[in-house]
Amino acid sequence: MHFFDDSLYPENQEKLVIQAAPYGPEWLPGDADDLPLTMDEHVQAAVDCYNAGATVLHIHVRELDGRGSKRMSMFNELMARLREAVPDMVLQIGGSISFAPEDEGSDAKWLSYDTRHMLAEITPAPDQVTIAINTNQMNIVELFDDEDIEGTSIAKEAYYKAYRDMVVEAGPDFYLEHLTRLRDHGIQPHFQLANLAQLETVERLIRKGIYSGPLVLNYVAIGGGFAGRHPADLVEFIRRVPDGAVLTIEASMRAVAPMNAIGIALGTHVRVGNEDNLWRHKGERMSSVEQVEQMVQIANALGREVATGQEAKRIYQIGAWYSGADETLAQLGMVPNRRPGQRGFMLRDTKS
Repeated sequence: MHFFDDSLYPENQEKLVIQAAPYGPEWLPGDADDLPLTMDEHVQAAVDCYNAGATVLHIHVRELDGRGSKRMSMFNELMARLREAVPDMVLQIGGSISFAPEDEGSDAKWLSYDTRHMLAEITPAPDQVTIAINTNQMNIVELFDDEDIEGTSIAKEAYYKAYRDMVVEAGPDFYLEHLTRLRDHGIQPHFQLANLAQLETVERLIRKGIYSGPLVLNYVAIGGGFAGRHPADLVEFIRRVPDGAVLTIEASMRAVAPMNAIGIALGTHVRVGNEDNLWRHKGERMSSVEQVEQMVQIANALGREVATGQEAKRIYQIGAWYSGADETLAQLGMVPNRRPGQRGFMLRDTKS
């Protein structure tokens, strides 16, 4: 992304889109005060986050015993109810479905490729499904302090080890097929990227015409194989993202607010919720709704407007697809592919 002298003026920035992730799939009941359990509570969490200012909802589902649900029937039920309760929200299903261990001592792992592909057949269809690109370590506890998890299930040795050793399986056999299925069902992929190497893989998919659509993505700064919290890495990632992409910052625990404050100031978008963070300050809990409200307060302090639901759908370009590599590159503000015999650095096409 290019920054001009006036790029930090809030009146020149796109309105802020706030993602809410209030379903905390790694936690068990009692770990957080606002974990929804019943279907009614799932719906109410969405309504409360929307009323606080969130316009994108990151979705997981929980069984009544507190475990993350892996049943597509529950996703179907929740999607139908959310379409009625929060019609203006962008509804985004988490592509892992549930990575939580089945019981203490079990592995924390993403579900099989075939199971994840079933997300393309959810009815009613979500607006987005998040997608991982390239197999990668996902040690979500690497950046956690002892105080972050004190008194929670993850403080138990078996659960801690399960999350420490978790891996995201997302090789080419997965993402090539998944992108095809999502497009066939009119569902926008939301790319969850751990590093610049994964961003470069996505660019290759675009340049080869394998993916032709808006580039909507998260910079996932949770450590343990994903990006860390160094501000220079964040700024470099922002610099490398195409001008026409939509970028959201995602961090973990008490780094969420400062990382997102940087993102708000630079004109990107933010994600909050109990899936990422439980704390306002050291020792002081913070609900998902309160985290959304905090982002609204930071945006207001900087003079940056918060997007409505309809504006978020426009910014995300929900429903938009492109005809191939050339159109996608042009829409994203990227230089075209090199033509045979063409030398030197590439420039955007111009009309004489």
